[in-house]
Amino acid sequence: MKKLTHLVAGASVAFGLTVAASLPAAAVDFSGKTIEWTIPFSETGGSAKWANFFAPLLSENLPGNPTVVVKFMPGAGSTKGANWFQEQTHTDGTVMFGSSGSTQFPYLLGDPRVRYEYADWNPVMASGTGGVAYLNAEDGAKFDGTANNLKGKTYVYGNQGATRLDLIPALAWKMLGMDVEHVMGVKGRGDGRKMFESGEATIDYQTSSAFLKNVTPLVEEGKAVPMMTWGALGANGDIVRDPTFPDIPTFKEVCDATDGCETSGAAWDAWKAFFIAGFPSQKIAFLPAGTPQDVMDAYTKAFAAIAARPDFAEISAKRLGKYPMYVGADSKSALAGAITVSDSAKDYVTGWLQAEFGVSLN
Repeated sequence: MKKLTHLVAGASVAFGLTVAASLPAAAVDFSGKTIEWTIPFSETGGSAKWANFFAPLLSENLPGNPTVVVKFMPGAGSTKGANWFQEQTHTDGTVMFGSSGSTQFPYLLGDPRVRYEYADWNPVMASGTGGVAYLNAEDGAKFDGTANNLKGKTYVYGNQGATRLDLIPALAWKMLGMDVEHVMGVKGRGDGRKMFESGEATIDYQTSSAFLKNVTPLVEEGKAVPMMTWGALGANGDIVRDPTFPDIPTFKEVCDATDGCETSGAAWDAWKAFFIAGFPSQKIAFLPAGTPQDVMDAYTKAFAAIAARPDFAEISAKRLGKYPMYVGADSKSALAGAITVSDSAKDYVTGWLQAEFGVSLN
């Protein structure tokens, strides 16, 4: 955790300048080729927006300017796509994969559907994100910075799967004493948002990029009311306000203000551990097993060049939010933080999943 905290505190897109300057001239040439970047979710969620943001920039900066196409392979909360990628091996550098916290959590929890091994994959870029929980207009009118006025009613939420990234909001709402009915099996957070827009769901959460693009208009129209963010990881390891949404309170703040919710103890420690695994380095771009070093160097140099663009901070903040980007060796360190939680946190979450959802992982 200390290592990840250091990365979050000290990461800067300026790192891209160092990498770009230190790598040798590219010998790899992707001229005339098409790179397929597979995302294991539907095309409506935050991972889609993340990959679609980077794809044209990657095309501009890889040698030979190949076409970069984002493909979607939703299913089983992203394990379908991840299991597929596990079977891929390097051929010519044209296969990429993008994981998210919903791919990392089943791996961490020992979900029996997981047949992938992160140690076999080659990370070349990672970036953090945040998340925002929000209510419909009727319930949002009752929100006063605490969940006290939100108790005693059943809310409906479209859930991708108990062992996915959705465990972060699910556990948070449980700690706040809210009664949330989970409709399981949605293919991505975008599908959960569509349930909210149609009135099938009354509470939802989206990662930052999806919230910025798809939920902000609902807020402006008075159809959605932000409740809280998950926050960001501060330099000392504390939860601080999300830099993309500095005016929205964090879950920690709402919990502290809500009767019966504690920001210490087993539940809080488990929630925070999985938040750290799921958000500060949530989205990671991988090349498959067997990728030679020169190809990985070409991708590293390309992502570093993207990070070094004078306008990168501005354009990424508008599309993805204000979060760190890790390249090359730093992306490996970011991955390590994303797939590392304590045994006590795992034990708490597996016990809670059994009690709350009837999911047995033992």
